[in-house]
Amino acid sequence: MNPLDTKITHHFPGLVVRKDLVKVVKGNAIVPSYVLEYLLGQYCATADEASIQSGIETVREVLARHFVHRSEAGLVRSTIRERGRHKVIDKVSVDLNEKRDAYEATFSNLGIKQVLVDADTIKRHPKLLVGGVWCIADVSYEYTEERNAVPWILDTVKPIQLSSFDFEGYLAARRAFTTDEWIDLLVQSIGFNPEFFSRRAKLMQLVRLIPYCERNYNLIELGPKGTGKSHIYSEFSPHGILISGGEVSVAKLFVNNANGRIGLVGYWDVVAFDEFAGKKKRADKALVDILKNYMANKSFSRGIETLGAEASMAFVGNTQHTLPYMLRHTDLFDDLPEQYHDSAFLDRLHFYIPGWEVDIIRGEMFSTGYGFVVDYLAEILRNLRNQDYSHLYRDHFELSSDLSDRDRTGVQKTFAGLMKILYPHREATAGEIEELLKFALEGRRRVKDQLMRIDPTYAEVHFGYQDRGGEWRVVRTLEEELYPRYYIGSASSTEDMAAGVDQPELQAIAAPAPIAVDDGPREGHLTFREHQRGVTYDQLFGPYLRHAQRIVVTDPYIRLFFQARNFMELLETVARQKAEDEEIAVHLMTIEDEFKGDQQRGYLEQMQTAAAAIGIQLTWDFDTANTIHARHIVTDHGWKILLDRGLDIYQHYEMNDAFAFTNRLQQYRACKAFEVTYLKIT
Repeated sequence: MNPLDTKITHHFPGLVVRKDLVKVVKGNAIVPSYVLEYLLGQYCATADEASIQSGIETVREVLARHFVHRSEAGLVRSTIRERGRHKVIDKVSVDLNEKRDAYEATFSNLGIKQVLVDADTIKRHPKLLVGGVWCIADVSYEYTEERNAVPWILDTVKPIQLSSFDFEGYLAARRAFTTDEWIDLLVQSIGFNPEFFSRRAKLMQLVRLIPYCERNYNLIELGPKGTGKSHIYSEFSPHGILISGGEVSVAKLFVNNANGRIGLVGYWDVVAFDEFAGKKKRADKALVDILKNYMANKSFSRGIETLGAEASMAFVGNTQHTLPYMLRHTDLFDDLPEQYHDSAFLDRLHFYIPGWEVDIIRGEMFSTGYGFVVDYLAEILRNLRNQDYSHLYRDHFELSSDLSDRDRTGVQKTFAGLMKILYPHREATAGEIEELLKFALEGRRRVKDQLMRIDPTYAEVHFGYQDRGGEWRVVRTLEEELYPRYYIGSASSTEDMAAGVDQPELQAIAAPAPIAVDDGPREGHLTFREHQRGVTYDQLFGPYLRHAQRIVVTDPYIRLFFQARNFMELLETVARQKAEDEEIAVHLMTIEDEFKGDQQRGYLEQMQTAAAAIGIQLTWDFDTANTIHARHIVTDHGWKILLDRGLDIYQHYEMNDAFAFTNRLQQYRACKAFEVTYLKIT
C-alpha cells in the first residue's frame, strides 16, 4: 500500500475497502456497486491480504448461493420450494393491492409477484413502495389449494444499507488528513485513481455528490458520451434512483391523484434523469410545469393540498456538438428537448457541470487503492443534509449584490455542498473557502450566461465577490476565456458577433496567447488555467527558438516515458522552426533517475539518433549533485524561457492510442495550470 492507503486503513478501520475488489467479485452479476461493497465491507474491510482473499471467497460464495440471476430464477424458485425457505439477494418493490387491502411484493430477478408483505415492514422501509430496493430477503414457500392464494411468503427483508455510523468519529478522522489527501480519498471512494485527475477534474467528480448531501439541489451535466455521468446515480448510493428522462410521469414522480400515493420525490434523496438530452424527445408539459414549481419552491400540489419534499434533481445527457460549435451557433442547453429548453426551467438549475471537460473513462483510471465502502459514505452524506454550511464563507467574503436571489441560492447551495464533502468539520482556510466559492460561482454563471443568450430579457449580471480587504474579484467560466469570440451573453451580442463586430472587453479577458507579434517575440509573463485547451509547444516556444543555433534545456524531470515524450515533442518544435540546411545543437541538463537510469539513457539515445538524421545534434548531461530545481530554456540569441512546470504542462491523455487526437495533436489536450515567463537576456 502507498502512504495514503496506509493512513486510510488506519483511521477508518472496517469502513474502507480496496476498490478493485468490486470488479474481482462482480462477475456477471447485474447488481449495483453499493450492493457488492456492502458485502465486501462485511468480509474484506481490512488491509491484511490473507483476510482479503478469504473475504473475497466468502463474498463469491454468498453471491453464488443467494444472488438471483434472471437466467437461474427457475432453479432458485425450485430451491425455495424444496427447502421450504431460502435467503435471496434481489431488488424488491411493493405495491398496495386495494382490492385485497394488502401490500404485495415483486422480486425483480426471481420473477415472483403478489408476495404478501406486512404493514410494519412498509413502515420501516417505505422506499419499497417507489422504485424498489435491493434487499436480502428470506422467502418461504407454502402451497395451499385456496383459490388465488400465492404460495410465496416474505419472512424477513433487510434493505442493503448501513444501519448506524459514528458521525463524530468521522469528523475526528477527517482532521488527520490534509485537504489533498482527503480529496484523493473521496476520489478513490467513487472508484477512480486520483493520479489521473487534476484538482479541477477532481472537483468536477465530487460536485456530482452534492445532491446526496444538499436538499433540493438542482444539478445538470451535459457532455460527450462515456464520461461516467450517470455512474454516481446508478451505482453509488441506496438513497438515489436513476430513471430514463422519457420514462417518468407526474404520478410516478410527484403524486398519483387517483390514489393519493406520493411519488419518487417523497422517498428518495436524489432523483436523477438519465439520457435527458435529445432535441427530438417529447416531454409532458404538465410534468415540466410541476417540475419547475418543485425546483423553485420545494413543493407540489395534490388536488387542493400542497406537499413538500426534499429530493434533489440531477439531469445528465449527451451533447451532439463540440464546445466551440455550441458557443458559436447555439447555446450550451441546445441539446435539451424543446419543453426543457425553457428559461424558466433552466433558471432553477444551481450548477452546470461542463461535461466536455470530463475525460472519457479509460481502464487505467479506475482505482486500485482504498476508499470508503460507498454505503458508509452515502450515510455520511445523507446525515449532512440536516446541516447548514451555506454561510461559512461570510467571515471572509461577500457575494456581489448584483446577483439575483436564484443566482445567490445556486452559489450558496453549491458552496455548502462542497464544504460538507471536503470540510465536514468546518475547518477550512480562507484560501480553501475561496476556491470552493469561485467554483460555485463559475457553475452558476455557466447557467446564467446561457440564459442571457436564450432569453434577452435577462439582465447582465456581474459574478464576483469581495474579500475583507475590499478587493472585488470577477469569476468567469473557463469556456469564456478559451473562446472569447464566441462566448456571448445576450441575443444582441450574438447579432453583433454574427455581423463581425469586435468584442474588446471579451478579448481583454481571454486566456493569454503566447507573446509573439508580427515583428518577432517579446518579453512578458503568461498564466494558463487548468483544463485550458489549444496550447501547443509551437505557440509557446516556436517564435523564441527560431534562428537559434544552440538551445539549452534545463529540466530535472526528463526521466519517465511521458517526460521523455514531452522532450521529443519539443525537439519536433525545434525541427519545424529550423531551415532544411541548418544544423542546431540542443543540450539537455537533467538528473539521472535513481532506479531506471538505463531506461532513461535508452530514451535519450533513441532521440539522439532520430534527431541527428534531420540536423539536430542532441547532447545531455546529468547533474550528479542533484542541485537542479529551476526549469527553463535558454537560446544563444538571447532568450530565456522560465517554465514553472517544465515541459509537463498537459493532463493525462491516452498515449498508446494511435487514433486519439489528444495523442497526435497537442491543441486537443487539456492543460495543467502553469506559468511561462519570457526574458531577453542579451
